[in-house]
Amino acid sequence: MTEPTTAQPTDYETIRVERSGRVAWITLDRPDALNALNTQLMQELVAAATELDRDDSVGAIVVTGSEKAFAAGADIKEMSSRSTAQMREANHFGPWLDFARVETPVIAVVSGYALGGGFELALMCDVILAADSATFGFPEIGLGVIPGIGGTQRIVRAIGYPKAAELVLTGRRIDAAEADALGIVSRVVPAAELRAEAERLAESIATKSLPALKAAKAALDAALETGLEEGLALEAERFTALFDTADQKEGMAAFSEKRKPAFRHR
Repeated sequence: MTEPTTAQPTDYETIRVERSGRVAWITLDRPDALNALNTQLMQELVAAATELDRDDSVGAIVVTGSEKAFAAGADIKEMSSRSTAQMREANHFGPWLDFARVETPVIAVVSGYALGGGFELALMCDVILAADSATFGFPEIGLGVIPGIGGTQRIVRAIGYPKAAELVLTGRRIDAAEADALGIVSRVVPAAELRAEAERLAESIATKSLPALKAAKAALDAALETGLEEGLALEAERFTALFDTADQKEGMAAFSEKRKPAFRHR
């Protein structure tokens, strides 16, 4: 197992950003609050992900937390006394839209609690790799509110309305095995193997052609956001546009020559 090496120079206080080859790791780091997503963490996470997304030397971004908690939700103490007008004026969750727009593949590596906003953050990522210790849920209904950073929309798209409605309307927590059975997570692995498996997964993605990765992600997103005809048109446009990249020429030449491609990510 290889630990991330080159640290990204930042002044972040609630996250850690590290690099290992073409993989960037963002670790949520509010241990005393179980990585609850307060405004500072949200802003730092979005800023880091946006910066990494602009860096062509990054082919995959991993978002993870601690063994005990990926993120146990939004910071309730920060919001509890606010009014509707104050929440609207502050656009409290607005920056999350920028995280969702990141074009580089993003992998959520989840151990322990992924509740409320933490569950929603995982759903914003492209791949969710979960430890068998992971717990997911939307407890918001028990607090007199509802998910607010896309949870109701993304969970319906992930598992369909009836099952999504039960989770949102009851606040019931589910373990990793049930999340896997419902199709919420990409895979479940033993907690002791989570880090090593996350490294293998991220490196497998990051070594692919970056223009192709971004095109694939855009086409996959379109499947959730558009009708079939529009999605097919976008896929065809992205597919043909890749024929002006150096990586398409290299990838197809390598296939013909029965060798491993040496992508230049352009």
